[in-house]
Amino acid sequence: MSDLPYLNLRKFLDQFPLGFPQTPSGTEIEILKKLFTEEEAEMAVLLTPIPEETSQIARRTELDQEVLEEKLESMSKQGLIFRVRRDGRTSYSAAPFMIGLYEYSVKKMDKELAGLCKEYYETAYLEEMGASNVPGFKVIPIEKNVAADLVLLPFHKIKEDIKSARSIAVTECVCRKEAHLTDEGCDHPSETCLSFGVAAEYYIENGTGREVTAQEAIEIVEEADRSGLVHASANTKHLSNICNCCPCCCASMKGITKMGHDKHKYINALFEAVVDEDACSGCEECVERCPVGAISVEDMAKVDRGRCLGCGLCASTCPGESITLHLREDRMEPFDRVLDMGMAILEGKAKNTNQSNRANQTN
Repeated sequence: MSDLPYLNLRKFLDQFPLGFPQTPSGTEIEILKKLFTEEEAEMAVLLTPIPEETSQIARRTELDQEVLEEKLESMSKQGLIFRVRRDGRTSYSAAPFMIGLYEYSVKKMDKELAGLCKEYYETAYLEEMGASNVPGFKVIPIEKNVAADLVLLPFHKIKEDIKSARSIAVTECVCRKEAHLTDEGCDHPSETCLSFGVAAEYYIENGTGREVTAQEAIEIVEEADRSGLVHASANTKHLSNICNCCPCCCASMKGITKMGHDKHKYINALFEAVVDEDACSGCEECVERCPVGAISVEDMAKVDRGRCLGCGLCASTCPGESITLHLREDRMEPFDRVLDMGMAILEGKAKNTNQSNRANQTN
């Protein structure tokens, strides 16, 4: 087996906003070999991040359209590239490692692949996820925990967003599945990852997720809330997914809880928990409930807003209903489009790299 197709694919994937950096051990190449044949690796680099029909790809690459159609359809059904079907037409695009190849591998995740992904995360990908200081996810709490007098935009309302979705799919949490396969993990619910629209249709057709109704999706989110999971979605106004994240397994959360990194590297907190001091009994229920250790109790609960995710888990467990969520006055609103977020991440990475290079030259 030649490594060249996989080396080329690694370089190609590294051009995405969340890239695919090289490691001294070559773990990333072993991941690609586990997922792609040589021919599939060569085919993947012919695509772009923008969905194209096979006729367009054939003209651009000068390859036979029928051959392309067969190979790209097969790859899309394996979760190696993305596929969109609209009005009887099918388009294909390259998939980044995250959100993409990693998540699409949920049904094929075995002990070997889980071990490789864990090693890659610890040696390279955690740093890559936080390299831009632009959060790729936003936290969206259940509305019942939000102060009643707040006027919220549609993308601040998780249940309203779910109800407006055209298609909805649910699948296993790939982070928790990986953790269990590497002898870690937790007891939180597993089938909690929700996708919407074209992403849901992709999961459903590929058999990597099952179709659910809006009410079923809301019940999944409510069960996740009861279990103490943080509801996070791509940091855009359009709802494409909801990850119900635990602090022990989630790729973004682990950077905060296990590595002590600033939450804003990974997660955009739109809300913050506010305590009604007159109503708080100091029972400490919220202390255990907070996934990031943002609450302490002396006579009453105190919230460290620098750490608070605005997830509302403390509010949902407070017996005296003394905690509510308020929109942060200094909040960063989600990006209008995925493209805008991607450009901001690339710019942030370039800026931080330049600053690091200047610092090294000074030293």
